[in-house]
Amino acid sequence: MINMRNESFDRLFEAILSLDSLEECYRFFEDICTVKELCEIAQRLDVAKYLAAGKNYQEISGLTGASTATISRVSKCLNYGSGGYALVINKTKEADPS
Repeated sequence: MINMRNESFDRLFEAILSLDSLEECYRFFEDICTVKELCEIAQRLDVAKYLAAGKNYQEISGLTGASTATISRVSKCLNYGSGGYALVINKTKEADPS
């Protein structure tokens, strides 16, 4: 397993944290990731939000197109991971005016 706590990852995350706007995020991520990679990351976040909202695997698959394997992996991270999904879900709820 790769050690994510290293200088290379630090530089990547510091670069992301330096971005000031949604437009800057689009520009950076369009250059650094393929469209497929971005779609997969966005899909995983959507899956996590639906899981946190109590939707079942069938509903989530229908809404996102994610496979049950992907949904299961995201569920495992939500339940046993480092708390990153929950952190982002809670932070984006706070920013969401609805």
